[in-house]
Amino acid sequence: MELLLVKTPQGAFIPFDDDQVEACKRFKVGATVKANVSAMRNYRFHRKFFAMLDVGFDAWEPPEAEHRGLPVQKNKERFRKDCIIAAGFYEPVANINGDVRAEAKSISFASMDDAEFERVYSAVANVILQRVLRNYARADLDSVVDKMVGFL
Repeated sequence: MELLLVKTPQGAFIPFDDDQVEACKRFKVGATVKANVSAMRNYRFHRKFFAMLDVGFDAWEPPEAEHRGLPVQKNKERFRKDCIIAAGFYEPVANINGDVRAEAKSISFASMDDAEFERVYSAVANVILQRVLRNYARADLDSVVDKMVGFL
């Protein structure tokens, strides 16, 4: 279980938001909890990135296709990875058969700092605008995303 905590001026760590408060309710008062702690980059900007992906994913319509007799399904995780790869943030990897393909770089807090994440955000926005939301301008996308995450 991962928890997001904020340090108070008194030195205590408290849940970041209502969702985190709910997650913490499973622990009894006075319980000892083991945690690995790391500083995070801007969490709100991270949420904004996923809101932008949601806008793109909701608008995206993949072609109807089958794979081994099964209909191909729209998949949010695959969409995220494909957008990151198309934005140029990937590593080439080989599978057990020796085939080489692109694997999306991790956008986890531990693997990417604020500056690189901002570059990913901007490049992924361009991918979504070029391949999915062709009738949107960047300002239109930003406005929709901002409203989704309550930045306005």
